[in-house]
Amino acid sequence: MAEKYSDKRQNSGLDTPLELRSRLFPRFSPDPDSFGRLTEGFARFMGTPQFLLYMTLFCAAWLGWNTLAPEELQFDPRALNFTLLTLILSLQASYAAPLLLLAQNRQDDRDRVAIEQDRQTAARNLADTEYLTRELASLRIALREVATRDFVRSELKSLLEDLLSANESEESERPREKSRDSKGSPKTQALPKVKKKTVTEKPLDSSEPPAAPAS
Repeated sequence: MAEKYSDKRQNSGLDTPLELRSRLFPRFSPDPDSFGRLTEGFARFMGTPQFLLYMTLFCAAWLGWNTLAPEELQFDPRALNFTLLTLILSLQASYAAPLLLLAQNRQDDRDRVAIEQDRQTAARNLADTEYLTRELASLRIALREVATRDFVRSELKSLLEDLLSANESEESERPREKSRDSKGSPKTQALPKVKKKTVTEKPLDSSEPPAAPAS
């Protein structure tokens, strides 16, 4: 037994869970969602005109019966100042306050979650807006470097004017060149062309003696 107890003590460390201890009465742990829905439904019903009407009719019937009915049939006589009705209303008020607080806590939790979601959505929208702003700025900078329609038109217009002025200058220089050609150097008399006489060699006759060379 001592060895078993020592083994248990050695094995029981912080990393080993404790054994479940049996309880005489089981622990009551209701579903928080269902209980919260129940409390919210009751709290909403208490804030409606129907609840006020039903409560008024109940109190009026209670007071009327215990006042006008015979004393033998009265269960909360007027002589005791309607003690039972006062107790019922006190119990209702004592239970209504915690139920209203529970409903308010659930509503606060929902509001907190909604606020967190709204904050995340606002952060995403802000990031998207900043991204779009940067993109628009980069596009604007890029468009400054790109030739616009007006710039192209002005450049084409200036180029056309340069071509027209160059064409006009060429046309004005052509008559001057023609006049210079007409007023050029004086013409010289053409030299007569001498026709070259062609000498035809006669074939030597074998019967004629060759001419003697001159002494």
